[in-house]
Amino acid sequence: MENQPQLTFGWGARDASGVLAPFSFSRRATGDDDVTLKILYCGICHTDLHTIKNDWGNAMYPVVPGHEITGTVIDVGRNVRKFKVGDKIGVGYMVGSCGSCESCSEKYENHCFKMITTSNGVYHDGAPTYGGFSDMIVVNEHFAVHIPDNLPLEKTAPLLCAGVTVYSPMKHFGLNEPGKHLGVVGLGGLGHVAVKFGKAHGMKVTVISTSQNKEQEAIQHLGADSFLVSRDPDQMKAATGTMDGIIDTVSAFHPIAPLLLLLKARGKMILVGAPNKPLELPSFCLIQGGRMLAGGSVGGMKDTQEMIDFAGKHNITADVEVVGMDYVNTAMVRLDKGDVRYRFVIDVANTLTTA
Repeated sequence: MENQPQLTFGWGARDASGVLAPFSFSRRATGDDDVTLKILYCGICHTDLHTIKNDWGNAMYPVVPGHEITGTVIDVGRNVRKFKVGDKIGVGYMVGSCGSCESCSEKYENHCFKMITTSNGVYHDGAPTYGGFSDMIVVNEHFAVHIPDNLPLEKTAPLLCAGVTVYSPMKHFGLNEPGKHLGVVGLGGLGHVAVKFGKAHGMKVTVISTSQNKEQEAIQHLGADSFLVSRDPDQMKAATGTMDGIIDTVSAFHPIAPLLLLLKARGKMILVGAPNKPLELPSFCLIQGGRMLAGGSVGGMKDTQEMIDFAGKHNITADVEVVGMDYVNTAMVRLDKGDVRYRFVIDVANTLTTA
């Protein structure tokens, strides 16, 4: 019986309407190198919204979203050494990779061309991957991370995607050095944790937004040093050439040329949002001053554990609105409108019922 599939219950989308409804399916049995996790909380990422609506044309229905997963270990395989039953762990954007390419060897599994996403992917055995909008999940131990005891699971869940998505490029592009000036475009799920990480690194942080509505929140609550309204020509002109780096977290189409001009010579702007329409890039904005434009997509497992440990050391968590599973469709509508401060997290354990 130990090799039998495990009956699982969750919520999934069956078509491009994106409407989520109860869905029963099977997980594989706990393998020798696997941990089985009872899911307690799962964050709602903008990628989940794009996927269930097939905005990127890659949805494989039915889709069970969710890749910001926290919970407790309820079973381990015989080869597992990292975890034991009862441990608090997290699972992020990916559950597999080839393990042998250059990216995997350098601990950048997120750049592996055979990287397997936690949701809407295809596992090594050909089975579809279903995400964290469900009561349990089975993953290879390599793709899970320890969560420090001082971090509450509901507020830690978004760090497994949003957190590492900003932490990793900040680290690898040198945008984590004390005293440097970091611009954060967009104050949503990614942006608000970018502010927190930037301040924990000892940086000067400026939030860049289209309106002044979030200025008080950014400065008084999140600790940003200043606030810049991108639609105000005078403010943008005054800030020209003042920033060492920019993390652009916006997932909707927006002009990036004015943002690039905020960079110092040889400054770097990193795109981590994923608009569903191509952005316009006037090359002169890069040529002048030798500026750099790059992208970032979550982080490897080494970076993910490092990010969680850093968050534990500095008591960094996401600002969340905890909701029940039966509220998830409303949450998606609100997320699409930007009506959340700053991440929805589903209380899976207490609200997911089979009735």
